[in-house]
Amino acid sequence: MCMQEDIQNRKRYTQGREENETKRKQGEFWVEAPKKINEEKEENTTIRREENPYLTGDTYECRKRGRLSCRKRGRLKITATFGYNRDKKKGKLQLVVGLLCDELGVPLSIEVFEGNTQDPQTFAPQIKKVAQRFGGKEVTFVGDRGMIKSKQIEALFDETFHYITAITKPQIETLLKAEVFEMGLFDEEIAEVFTDDGLRFILRRNPLRAQQVQSTRDNKLKSVRKRFTRKIQYLQDHSRAHPKTAKKEISGYIEKLGLAKWVTIRYRKRVLILDTDEDELAEISKLDGCYVLKTDLTKEKADKEIIHDRYKDLKLVEWAFRTEKTFHLEIRPVNVRKEKRTRGHVFGVMLAYILVQELTKRWRDIDKTVEEGIKELSQLCAHKVIIDGCFRLNKVPKPRPSSRKLLETAGVRIPEILLCKGISVATRVKLPDKRKLFENK
Repeated sequence: MCMQEDIQNRKRYTQGREENETKRKQGEFWVEAPKKINEEKEENTTIRREENPYLTGDTYECRKRGRLSCRKRGRLKITATFGYNRDKKKGKLQLVVGLLCDELGVPLSIEVFEGNTQDPQTFAPQIKKVAQRFGGKEVTFVGDRGMIKSKQIEALFDETFHYITAITKPQIETLLKAEVFEMGLFDEEIAEVFTDDGLRFILRRNPLRAQQVQSTRDNKLKSVRKRFTRKIQYLQDHSRAHPKTAKKEISGYIEKLGLAKWVTIRYRKRVLILDTDEDELAEISKLDGCYVLKTDLTKEKADKEIIHDRYKDLKLVEWAFRTEKTFHLEIRPVNVRKEKRTRGHVFGVMLAYILVQELTKRWRDIDKTVEEGIKELSQLCAHKVIIDGCFRLNKVPKPRPSSRKLLETAGVRIPEILLCKGISVATRVKLPDKRKLFENK
């Protein structure tokens, strides 16, 4: 009898584990199955600009995508799922946020996608948005090599839009073998190559980046040699230790660091030997710091310097995501559950970032960051003025010189007196107590 109960309990335990594993793989762990989003609803939240000067003529759009970890439990229409996390945070549900900016890095639109959405899948809605909702013409989209690929380029051609993107290192090697361009062109400041099918390639080598790559490679090799020395000492101190096991361990470490192409390890009797292939290393390092941009813009519309500068402007979008994840904006964690509130939360963060961007521009000549400036302005206060036992008004004292300079530069004027209208505002701290009083009545 006890044996039968034990078998049944094991079956229930195994079945429960299989169900949880299935839910985890499908992205439904802690989240109920998502309902289909009403197609008639507005798919994204956007700042409407009917006469936006950045959407017509020879202007350039910067489009980027970011991922944010979130804590969500409950009913969701935008599915928070497990996916590739850029911040290397494991075991967290996430959403994907797409940000569309103009050539100055000012956000135009922000959109929320499911957590396992890949970069290329977020690109088509942006094309449709710019063409139909914004009425953009002769617009050039700028995106990195993971964003704009062959299918996305075809979608741009359907709307007569243009693009600026980069190609991967294997693609560069393929073009070098096909003699589309030569390695000698990377020695110039900025070089360009035209092809018969109307493509332009912009070539450049960044010496600082080349030094960084070389330094990283040297540090990795130094780490391998350090572990290699420790393992040799271990084999000498332990006569029963097998060199084959030591070789397997160090080989796995070399593979993990990405050095397997030119660093190998072997053993002879009980002696480990670390080999480096200098010829292979020279072949790998020849493209250090080299990058190639690809575009369909003609030379009459944009010269090579403009194309290069517009691609480098993607750093503005990267700064936008970094600011939205940190600073006071705190786009994550997402503590709301419904789709409408989630979109509203993300949209509010985008509006706050526009304010941060404007304050950064206005406080550029002041030796303070936006975070430091807001922290100083948070010390502003008001004195209550009570007349005949009743609270009548607030008197704002004169700010200190540094705070006054921040306000003047930001174009903000603080009134000296604030009248009291008798309106009680419920803060987050006081709201629960007021609800209890209301329920008791």
